[in-house]
Amino acid sequence: MGIFGRKNTDTATAVATLPVDPALAALTGQYTIDPAHSSIGFTVRHAMVTNVRGSFAEHEGSLNLDGSNPGASSASIDVKIASIDTGIGDRDGHLRSGDFFDAEQFPLMTFRSTQAEQLGGDKYRVTGDLTIKDVTKPLSIDLEFNGTATDPYGNERVGFEGSAEILRSDWGLTWNAALETGGVMVSDKVKLNFDISAIKAAA
Repeated sequence: MGIFGRKNTDTATAVATLPVDPALAALTGQYTIDPAHSSIGFTVRHAMVTNVRGSFAEHEGSLNLDGSNPGASSASIDVKIASIDTGIGDRDGHLRSGDFFDAEQFPLMTFRSTQAEQLGGDKYRVTGDLTIKDVTKPLSIDLEFNGTATDPYGNERVGFEGSAEILRSDWGLTWNAALETGGVMVSDKVKLNFDISAIKAAA
């Protein structure tokens, strides 16, 4: 079962030849991302030899899923930069500072989807605009649809997990320090990780 249909330039033909899966159509609706059961994190190489992992504890967002016309589905996420957590207080403070995110002046990182397409099976690619500080650039996120469930409280949930890679310098995050042995303290490449659980709004 899928969320997003394959990209097709002949919309009329696609509608005429592809019947709507009733199970897919039933997913149609507005969903709110559940921050207590979702995570937005990152991995970056440190000193050329190891990885530092972190996450953002505070975020909110919504999914608008259209099962009858999957290409009309959309996603919106706001992440509070000050909630960054790598497990080391001094490092988190440095990341919040003007050397990196400048959380006081730019408190939010945002993503607004503009397109989605099916790659095969339950794998998808969602493309949109990622804004960090005062820079907005396109980002494509590869996602896997993990299915649906009704939790013990009667909430209808959908789940996705996925990842993307960016160059932080593209968003103006350029601070670094040279190592005596060669190379730099922080890699330019950053891997973003998403694990999303979203609850369907009551009809």
